[in-house]
Amino acid sequence: MNKEIVSRIEMVIEHLELSVSAFADEIGVQRSSMSHLLNGRNKPSLDFIMKLVDTYPEIKLDWLLKGKGNFPETDNIEEEPVAKKTNLEIENFKIEPTKRESVIAQKQSKEPYKIVMFYSDGTFDTFNTKKD
Repeated sequence: MNKEIVSRIEMVIEHLELSVSAFADEIGVQRSSMSHLLNGRNKPSLDFIMKLVDTYPEIKLDWLLKGKGNFPETDNIEEEPVAKKTNLEIENFKIEPTKRESVIAQKQSKEPYKIVMFYSDGTFDTFNTKKD
């Protein structure tokens, strides 16, 4: 059952088009915890599961734990028509960036300096980028 939950977590990460590190940052868990979880060393804790569903309410707990239902949800809910707004109303309306957009913006401005690859046998390799 643990492997099934982990595979559904991997599906979520892939669907969100995030790296494992960015996903860990968004839900507020240690990157090393994500690595241990995905490599089968640790099982997902209740705290981890709750952080995931709190951050992404579109992920249904029943699907994540038991595989019941679909992800992403395929409900065909019709959206209510939006009333036309005047230019003045639109100008005064400000949209705050979401947490995901903020992480993406930070990710784009960063440059890697070290890459660590973890292997299934418990070993790892570290690669440093060239410094001019």
